[in-house]
This record gives sequence, C-alpha cells and structure tokens, in this order.
Amino acid sequence: MFRIAETSRPAGQFCDGIRRRRFLEIGSLGLLGLSLPNLLRRTASAANVDGTATSSTSPRSVILIWQHGGPSQLDTFDMKPDAPAEVRGPYSSIQSNLPGLDVGELLPYHARVMDKCTVIRSFSHGNGDHWAAAHWMLTGRLGATGSDRPARQPSMGAVASHLLGPRKKDTLATVNMNDGGFGYHGAAWMGVAHNPFRYGEYSYGNEAGRLPTGDHKSFQLVDGLSRDRLMNRVALQEQFDGLRRRVDTNSDFQNLDQIDQKALDIVLSGRTRQAFELDQEDPRTRERYGPGWGEQALLARRLIETGVRFVSLNTGYWDDHSNINNALNKKMPRHDRAVGVLIEDLAQRGMLDDTLVVTAGEFGRTPKINANAGRDHWPQAQSILFAGGGYRHGQVIGSTNGNAEHPTSRKIGVNDFCAIIYHALGLHPDDTITDPTGRPVHLLEGGSVPREML
Repeated sequence: MFRIAETSRPAGQFCDGIRRRRFLEIGSLGLLGLSLPNLLRRTASAANVDGTATSSTSPRSVILIWQHGGPSQLDTFDMKPDAPAEVRGPYSSIQSNLPGLDVGELLPYHARVMDKCTVIRSFSHGNGDHWAAAHWMLTGRLGATGSDRPARQPSMGAVASHLLGPRKKDTLATVNMNDGGFGYHGAAWMGVAHNPFRYGEYSYGNEAGRLPTGDHKSFQLVDGLSRDRLMNRVALQEQFDGLRRRVDTNSDFQNLDQIDQKALDIVLSGRTRQAFELDQEDPRTRERYGPGWGEQALLARRLIETGVRFVSLNTGYWDDHSNINNALNKKMPRHDRAVGVLIEDLAQRGMLDDTLVVTAGEFGRTPKINANAGRDHWPQAQSILFAGGGYRHGQVIGSTNGNAEHPTSRKIGVNDFCAIIYHALGLHPDDTITDPTGRPVHLLEGGSVPREML
C-alpha cells in the first residue's frame, strides 16, 4: 500500500548509533515489511556492488507459463494414436493449423496458433525429483532436492531483473502469478529485491512457502489520499528529509532522493497500477480470455505492455498419478484457452515478436497409464512449446520413439531450454553474475539455442 506517516514511529537504535525516522512509506511489501523505496534501494545497491545491473535496450520480455508438477507429453503435443491403449491414453488427436502437427483434443485454442509456435518433442533431462528438476529448469542449476528444498540459485526471472531490469522505466521487472514452481521463481542469494511481485491466490501445493515479496495491492493509494494531497505531503516530507540528511551521513541514505522519487514515479505514473485494473480492458477481449487463468494471461499481456520484463504464470498442478482423464478434463481446457488466446492476442497486437511465450513443467509423464489410471514422473521425454521472442516458428523439433519414452532425434537439455529464454532477452550463457563469494559465474554451464529456431 501507499502510506504517509504523520507521526513518527518509536525511535529505534541502529547499529551505527543514529536514530532515524521514515516519513514516507510507499508500496508496503507484505511479508518482510519492506517498502517499495527499500526494494528499489536494494536493487540500486546490488548494481553498485558488482556493476552488472545495467539499463537494457533489449525490447523483449518473457511470459513463462509453468505447469507445476509436470504435464503429459502424450496428451498434448506428442500424441501416439497408433500405440496401445495403455500408452496413447484416453484422448484422440486433432489437427492444428500447422500441417503435420496434431495436438490433443483438449487443445483446440492451441490448434489455432501452432503455426506461430515451436514444439520441442525431444526435451529430456533424466531427473525425476520434482524439486531438483524444477530448480534446474527454472534456474539453470542443480541445487535443491525433495529432501533438501530451499532454493540455491536465482531464477531466470531474477537474473533478468538483476542484469536488465524492466523494459521501461517506472515499472516492475518481474511478476509471478500463483503459487507454483516449488518456490524457485525467486532470487535466492541475489536478494529479495529481485523476487517477483506476486499476484493471484491459486495455490498448487505451496511446497516451499511463499516468496517474501510485494503484491499488486502495493500500488494502491489508501486513507483517502488523492494525488494532489499526496504531493502536498511529499513536499512536507522533503523539508524534513532535507534537515535529516544534513545530519545523517550514513551510506544507507545515499541516493535517497532518487530512490524515493522512482518509487513515487511507479505509483503515480499509473501504468503499473492500471495494468492490474482489468475492468479497463475491452469486455470483448476479457470474454475471449475467459476467467481464472485466462484472466491472468490477459493481465500478463497488460503487464508486458507496461514494460515488465519477465512474467511467470503458474497454471495448475499437473502431477496426475491417478485418474488423469478426470484431472485433465477439468484443467486442460482452461489452460488451453489461456495460452491459445494469449498467443493469438499478442500476434494480433504486433507484440509476439518481442514477447517469448513458453509453456513447460519440470518433466513429462510415463508412457504407460498406471494401475490408478494416471501417469507417473518421466523426465526422459517432455514436450515444450515456444512462441514469439524473435524466433523462427511453425515447426516441430526432435522426435521420440513410438511410445514417447525417449528422444530419437535432436535431444534438447535443460541448459538449451534456459539458453532459449536468455537469448530472447539478449543474454548469453557466457554472461556473468557475481555469486555471494564475489566470484564471477556464467549464467549457464553450456547450452545453446537450437539452430532451427534461429
């Protein structure tokens, strides 16, 4: 929220011996009680420490639609209609608008846009642990496991926040919608300043707890404050701050004017706040997207329009060990509509080339339906979809054997997956960040974009 404090809080003694007041609090950040100026201040501090954060001219953003738990390749993009019933599962395939690519019958919205997409059928990594695989996919590094779950490395979104920041000034760098990804959408040792802002209350296990961060309510003016009343109070605050800074030379307050002004710009410019006000959208467009995840996909598009660099949207819990038919009947049509309409809308608005849309989970599902009518973990093969981002599309890369058990051509790994995302943002696996020990490390240990996409 946006709060002006008209009386001082109880004085606190800090380690430097100075008693301080905060007269202005902008964008209260829920869990840790951080304010938006503090968030921005920590971001600036990180840039000053290692010099890697830069003002980017890269025009591109990413929308990562994460299928927490692991979606089935056999029921989406790698249908095996000639396989035995226990392999092909309960669904038939339908034609897409890309000749030669059939998709699952629950994906009619996807079918309309596959000419704008690349499907990699030969993705494989061999790690069947939810936590280890998700951490690897979302950060590009191994680290966490099911028995030792805390994040060890910053997510790709956090790295983009650190190295690139938002595409436009006075907006956010990263936003995450819903619980999902086992907590690995965050910044880990890079600091909470690069955790994504949160939106949405759908929860899919919340295995690692909520990331300490702010949410969309941080951009509301409360307590009857209008813009004019706010600016009058800010002018009063500046008089107090001018006196304070003449006696307070502590380095924590360096660049305070610029940080507070940037926080004010985010709140008062209205772009970020208005992005969350979906009732301003054309009702016909809202109807196209539909409710729930569809509404959140629409919000993702609106956030990209404001200049947000990286949006992650978690759609459901795809760990269907039993009754996969019933489970997919409930969630796949909602996921299909959200993703298909998003890609179509971005293309119609001329935004798709500058927005990489990705749908993936941590692994695929077993080729054979199990005794509980579900599919278990299968990291040996997964299908991943990409659209936009300046890449060449309208193609299928790689293949699997007759039961979708393992790649038979063009095996693609985790580092390649992450390299595709980073390349779209203008980053390279050999780019470096500085780890907590002060050592420069590459973003990825290898990996490359498949030549077919370039």
